[in-house]
Amino acid sequence: MILAGGSGTRLWPLSRAANPKFLHRLGGTDQTLLQATAARLATLSDPDQVYVVTGVAHAAAVARQLPQVPEDNILVEPAPRDSLAAIALAAAVIARRDPEAVVAVYSADHLIGRQERFEELIRLAADAAGTGELVTVGIQPIRPETGFGYLHLAERTAPGVHRIAEFREKPSAQVAADYLASGEYLWNAGMFVFQARAFLAELERQRPSLRAGIAAIAESWDDQDHETVFGAIWDGLEKISVDYGVMEGAAAAGKVVTVPADFPWSDIGDFHSLGESLDGDADGNVVLTDAAVPTLRGVEDSVVVSTTGRVVAVVGLRDVVVVDTEDALLVCPRDRAHEVKQVVDGLKANGLAAHI
Repeated sequence: MILAGGSGTRLWPLSRAANPKFLHRLGGTDQTLLQATAARLATLSDPDQVYVVTGVAHAAAVARQLPQVPEDNILVEPAPRDSLAAIALAAAVIARRDPEAVVAVYSADHLIGRQERFEELIRLAADAAGTGELVTVGIQPIRPETGFGYLHLAERTAPGVHRIAEFREKPSAQVAADYLASGEYLWNAGMFVFQARAFLAELERQRPSLRAGIAAIAESWDDQDHETVFGAIWDGLEKISVDYGVMEGAAAAGKVVTVPADFPWSDIGDFHSLGESLDGDADGNVVLTDAAVPTLRGVEDSVVVSTTGRVVAVVGLRDVVVVDTEDALLVCPRDRAHEVKQVVDGLKANGLAAHI
């Protein structure tokens, strides 16, 4: 299950509501992030076992970029209802088609390295899920990161598998440093593996109203009135993330385990993290262009992105971000790249929706 939603506002002006980051080539290859995610799963799932949950605005682009995925496996949400509804919808449709299915959930916009290690740990997670556990793939933290949620490790239940004591919110800098020093915490990367029926049972226990709505949609999935049922129910579903809506409560009940993962991982939260995730040139610069010829002179540790075909020249700067698109230009220090979201908020407030 690939979740292909969101607008990636911290990657503005490249990522837009109608053309979000997972549709862009941001991995240093000729594949988009979505295509790279699907390719990463090639040895784990056949194309007809890959499902994508996306929005109306992105459905056509998703289908074009993933021609190998059956049309019936691209599930289109009428409107965003956060990750729990998206995951529950796909889990219910999958369970209807294969009651014994074990499902792995991935985001369409993550970068992951060490492919063989990734496959090894996903298979280990699938084995753990086969017993009915809900499994999260936690990332070994490499720095005291305040932008991620954390998983608190408890006892080991099998080789390479630990129970989760609890999910923790995004911490302060000092708390994040304490987590890192303790060795008892993992980053919550939003990757999950579970039996579809086990997840739906836990959804029923914690969110029976949401489960009832999803069940009604799934039951009508192949009927002529499906679109009517879908539209009538979907907008009334609770809007909540899978972490808050199911996984935190399941962990408190002792039903969640984790496979600690040591492969390179990034959610590309902003242009600074993009620069950290990719190999730079001899001066530490990461340059991603479609056709432009970047001219960098005396530039170090910077990120330069262009989609316009224009020549982009940067001289005598260090630790900056330069992003050139047809209707917007971004220039900022790398350590303030996270503030780009505030620019988007300002554009919204001033009625400049065409630019977001």
